[in-house]
Amino acid sequence: MDKIAGISVFVQVVDSGSYVAAGRAMGQTASSIGKTIVRLEERLGVRLFHRNTRSISLTTEGARFLERCRAIMNEIAAAESDLAAAREGPHGRLRVSVPMVSDAWNAVFVEFMTRFPEIELELSYSNRNVDLIEEGFEAALRIGNLEDSRLRSRKIGSFRLVLVAAPSYLSRRPAPTRLDDLGDHLCLRTQNSSTGRLYPWPLGREFIRRSERLLKRLVADHNAMLLSACLQGQGIACIPEFWARRHVKSGELVTILEQETDNRRTVSALWPMGPSSPKTSAFVEFIADELPAILLPSNCTTTTPAS
Repeated sequence: MDKIAGISVFVQVVDSGSYVAAGRAMGQTASSIGKTIVRLEERLGVRLFHRNTRSISLTTEGARFLERCRAIMNEIAAAESDLAAAREGPHGRLRVSVPMVSDAWNAVFVEFMTRFPEIELELSYSNRNVDLIEEGFEAALRIGNLEDSRLRSRKIGSFRLVLVAAPSYLSRRPAPTRLDDLGDHLCLRTQNSSTGRLYPWPLGREFIRRSERLLKRLVADHNAMLLSACLQGQGIACIPEFWARRHVKSGELVTILEQETDNRRTVSALWPMGPSSPKTSAFVEFIADELPAILLPSNCTTTTPAS
């Protein structure tokens, strides 16, 4: 006997309440349904139903078996749905949570739209840790090590934070030559949009102590504002290298204490556990292929102007 067919008949009998109703739903006779249940019971070595002339009801063993059978049928239905969707190709709305990122990231998202014209991409920009399940996101890109048993994750790549300043700022103040010199400089600080806490800078082993000593010229939760103020000579900023890259190459900004602030930050893709839809899989695969080139440190070298 086909095991899956037997399970399917068993679940249908439970849902229909009788052999006659189950047979009607499955296009079989009540006698055929009854024989299938008997063969299933013989194979399992237990009675699944209490039977009398008027009704049937599950035995204790039948109730336990039903839980597993429903899970099996749900998995089969999901597998069939995935195959059907795969035949159609990635399509439909895809809601993704992403951090406040630079134009270089946005160019990757636009390229994804070009590659998959049947997907309606909906991006929500936020630096807070959104709840994908509760807020209805199908995927997210996040910075840092995030753990949630309800989610699957894939490391996309890594980037570094760099300390940068405009030449106009460094012409007014002695350029720092060691980490503790930063305590005498105006600093443009980033704060956590959820907690309001300032993010520490990567200032060696004593980064917390040194970060607490920094003078605050500006506090913002978006790197775009820090970059704008930095370009105008308002102070030293600590921002992702991919935000600063083109301005460093053009000479509008210079990096500071680069060797002393070596660091790495991880970017990961997250999505809910269970079978992935073709559109979610397409997004994760595309991002894994295209985004690392944006995250990698530039090859240009700069020097801090002498004081």
